[in-house]
Amino acid sequence: MTGKQRKRLINAGQITLILIAIVIMLAPILWIFMAAFKNHIDVFQLKLFFKPTLENFGTVFEAPYYLGHKLMNSTIVALVTVLFAIPIATMAAYSFSRFQLRGETLMLVIILATQFVPAVVIILPFFVMFRDIGLLDTRLGLILVNLAIVMPFAIWMIKGFIDGIPMDTEEAAMVDGSSRMQVIRNIVLPMAAPGLLTAGIFCFIIAWNEFLFALILTNKDSVTLPIGLALFKAEEGDLWNLLSAAGIIIMMPMFVLALIIRKYFVQGMTMGAVR
Repeated sequence: MTGKQRKRLINAGQITLILIAIVIMLAPILWIFMAAFKNHIDVFQLKLFFKPTLENFGTVFEAPYYLGHKLMNSTIVALVTVLFAIPIATMAAYSFSRFQLRGETLMLVIILATQFVPAVVIILPFFVMFRDIGLLDTRLGLILVNLAIVMPFAIWMIKGFIDGIPMDTEEAAMVDGSSRMQVIRNIVLPMAAPGLLTAGIFCFIIAWNEFLFALILTNKDSVTLPIGLALFKAEEGDLWNLLSAAGIIIMMPMFVLALIIRKYFVQGMTMGAVR
């Protein structure tokens, strides 16, 4: 076998593996998409051709499911989490990146270590604390929990982006008379914008998909979409058609968000990887 033939064979093998991976990833999504437009009987049959219906998407918003209320809860919790997390994480990341802080390494290690603590270990203290201060089954309680989850991740991620911004740019601006806040507003934030957007996207996804804390800390008023999926059951078993319709509703914001910011997403990821 010649070198050219060997190279073609390797390329063909790589393409085959990529196609297999794509099929494995997309097959469940395709099944959910098809099931969302089927009735309860057709969903248990492997039919590629069926009479589609939009009834499932209307049913999930009606009693007893009330998916609209859960959609509003998830949206408010995820957006408010991002609105608070990114500014706070940016200030903390800038401080770690630009100032020599006493105990800086220890603080960064502690912040990182919180990401390795299993959620089941800290869920009980959160439950007891929120029960005592009246935050059980509230959006505020979920927002505080999500902030505790995403803040360490956001700080480390944004710090990597700010580290990639040359110090000379800031020093030149300060020599010209700019204050520290002006330098941050006019230089650091615009240059780090793709990174901030990337961190915000990840924080939104984490808060949007959070399940365990929402399961334990909510009961009725503040139930979110992931918890709402457990309601689609009946005497005949799981209502896969309704479950799939609700799943499509949960996934749609992620797809739309990815399409809108894909250019900035890639730019932000590559920016954080370069020193």
